[in-house]
Amino acid sequence: MAIERRMSRDAFISTEIVELKQICLTPNQVYQPGRYLASELPDIAFTMGLVARTPASTSPDQPPAG
Repeated sequence: MAIERRMSRDAFISTEIVELKQICLTPNQVYQPGRYLASELPDIAFTMGLVARTPASTSPDQPPAG
Protein backbone atom coordinates (compact mmCIF):
# COMPACT_ATOMS: atom_id res chain seq x y z
CA MET A 1 0.00 0.00 0.00
CA ALA A 2 1.39 3.40 -1.00
CA ILE A 3 1.77 6.23 1.48
CA GLU A 4 -0.30 9.21 0.42
CA ARG A 5 0.66 12.76 1.34
CA ARG A 6 -2.33 14.97 2.06
CA MET A 7 -2.19 18.63 2.95
CA SER A 8 -4.81 20.69 4.67
CA ARG A 9 -5.79 24.16 3.52
CA ASP A 10 -4.52 25.27 6.95
CA ALA A 11 -0.97 24.46 5.80
CA PHE A 12 -1.12 27.35 3.30
CA ILE A 13 -1.49 31.12 3.61
CA SER A 14 -4.52 32.34 1.61
CA THR A 15 -2.26 34.56 -0.54
CA GLU A 16 0.27 31.77 -1.18
CA ILE A 17 0.69 30.59 -4.76
CA VAL A 18 0.16 26.83 -5.06
CA GLU A 19 0.08 24.34 -7.92
CA LEU A 20 -2.96 22.24 -8.70
CA LYS A 21 -1.38 19.00 -9.94
CA GLN A 22 -4.40 17.61 -11.79
CA ILE A 23 -7.93 18.54 -12.77
CA CYS A 24 -10.35 19.13 -9.88
CA LEU A 25 -14.08 18.81 -10.52
CA THR A 26 -16.66 20.40 -8.23
CA PRO A 27 -20.42 20.70 -8.77
CA ASN A 28 -19.99 24.37 -9.73
CA GLN A 29 -16.64 24.59 -11.48
CA VAL A 30 -13.84 22.71 -13.23
CA TYR A 31 -10.33 23.67 -12.07
CA GLN A 32 -7.59 22.99 -14.60
CA PRO A 33 -4.04 22.11 -13.49
CA GLY A 34 -1.87 25.16 -12.96
CA ARG A 35 -0.88 27.81 -10.44
CA TYR A 36 -3.51 29.47 -8.24
CA LEU A 37 -3.74 31.50 -5.07
CA ALA A 38 -4.56 29.07 -2.26
CA SER A 39 -7.76 31.01 -1.56
CA GLU A 40 -9.03 30.37 -5.12
CA LEU A 41 -9.15 26.58 -4.80
CA PRO A 42 -11.87 24.52 -3.11
CA ASP A 43 -11.19 22.68 0.16
CA ILE A 44 -11.60 19.32 -1.57
CA ALA A 45 -8.50 19.97 -3.72
CA PHE A 46 -6.40 20.19 -0.54
CA THR A 47 -8.13 17.23 1.12
CA MET A 48 -7.54 15.02 -1.92
CA GLY A 49 -3.85 15.95 -2.06
CA LEU A 50 -4.09 17.69 -5.45
CA VAL A 51 -2.24 20.82 -4.28
CA ALA A 52 1.53 21.30 -3.99
CA ARG A 53 3.75 24.17 -2.91
CA THR A 54 5.52 26.15 -5.64
CA PRO A 55 8.79 28.10 -5.56
CA ALA A 56 8.34 31.60 -4.13
CA SER A 57 9.19 33.30 -7.44
CA THR A 58 6.18 32.01 -9.39
CA SER A 59 2.94 33.84 -10.09
CA PRO A 60 -0.59 32.52 -10.68
CA ASP A 61 -1.42 31.42 -14.22
CA GLN A 62 -3.21 34.14 -16.10
CA PRO A 63 -6.02 33.30 -18.52
CA PRO A 64 -5.04 33.93 -22.14
CA ALA A 65 -5.82 37.42 -23.39
CA GLY A 66 -8.46 37.18 -25.97
